[in-house]
Amino acid sequence: MYLVALTGGIASGKSTVAKRLAEHGAVRIDADQLAREVVEPGTDALQNIANTFGEQLVLPDGSLDRASLGAAVFGHPEQLVKLNAIVHPAVQQLTRERIAEAEAADPDAIIVYDVPLLVEGKLPHPFEKVIVVSAPDELRIDRLITHRGMSRSDAERRIASQVSEAERLAIADIVIDSTGTLADTLTGADALWLTLRAQAEAKAKATPAEPTALPTN
Repeated sequence: MYLVALTGGIASGKSTVAKRLAEHGAVRIDADQLAREVVEPGTDALQNIANTFGEQLVLPDGSLDRASLGAAVFGHPEQLVKLNAIVHPAVQQLTRERIAEAEAADPDAIIVYDVPLLVEGKLPHPFEKVIVVSAPDELRIDRLITHRGMSRSDAERRIASQVSEAERLAIADIVIDSTGTLADTLTGADALWLTLRAQAEAKAKATPAEPTALPTN
């Protein structure tokens, strides 16, 4: 398999790029979706959240009150650290399982791990490449106001709760600039797919057909 990480701040255009790569044939593993799965009713993570932040965050149907939890942690770094300590390990375990499933289904798969909190999470997975979708903070604030109906203060608070753009760019092997039009971003994603496919093919050719056995003692 060829495993890459795709990251970017809120409203950066990361999801647009991820969806485009999936349309080309990549296996997309969405960390946000996994984060929702690990706090479904009856999960250990949900119970830990209730124990830490209050039972009122569990709704009568057993699901998580996401809006109330978001209000409790965003803009409050110490609370966000507590939440991440609960959710991140559970997401990482589920990620390992999904990667293994994708590789078992297709050993030559190009797997795109779509993860907004790559820097914050310090994930242990051995990525071939780290791809960052990048846009200036002010543009992302405008997008949050225009497309998600946020107030400016809420948009600024959401962006401030994540690492800086400079920190994301510092770990990038490949950068997709999303400051232009949607068509420009999609064109960048198309070019990225060609690059990833070529790199995956080169890796496959360079990999021995039979793996070398590791010593047992």
